[in-house]
Amino acid sequence: MKDQPEPLFDAIVRIDKLPTAGRSVSVDADEATRARIAEEMKLIAVDRFVAELTVAPLRGGLRAQGRLKARIVQPSVVSFEPVTQNIDEEVDRVFLPVGQTAHAPAPGTEIFIDLEDDDFPDHIDGPEVDLSALLIETLALAIDPYPRREGEDLSTLGVDATEDDSGPFAALRQLKDKGET
Repeated sequence: MKDQPEPLFDAIVRIDKLPTAGRSVSVDADEATRARIAEEMKLIAVDRFVAELTVAPLRGGLRAQGRLKARIVQPSVVSFEPVTQNIDEEVDRVFLPVGQTAHAPAPGTEIFIDLEDDDFPDHIDGPEVDLSALLIETLALAIDPYPRREGEDLSTLGVDATEDDSGPFAALRQLKDKGET
């Protein structure tokens, strides 16, 4: 049995119980769950976390499509003041059983990988898929890695970010400018 982390919220779909027409999965995280998400992702707060997904069977697995909407608060990289970001991301992911996607190539054969193609399908081992990990991953990828407040930069803190001629690389810079490198 695998050691898998405890999901932050319940969004488990059983493939063997999935109707042919598919079904809807709605997630509206309560305050305690949003606090756990914020703690896990090192955010100040998650004020909103709502997802609407349509899950349909696909080649022995499933396809999850929909939207994730969230509002997060994280510290500015300049002043550490809280910065709010609204996230509205499309979700479209395919989950297929391992046997249908993992074809071991024969030794010496060429493998073609189209880097312009959509994401590869995710592999699943059992009869169920936990969509909470998909939604947390979608949120993590949508977060601004360098949040700043409007009009904020180092000069607002009184820091001079221009090149200093007395730093450790000043002599190297002068040699480069003279063409002696």
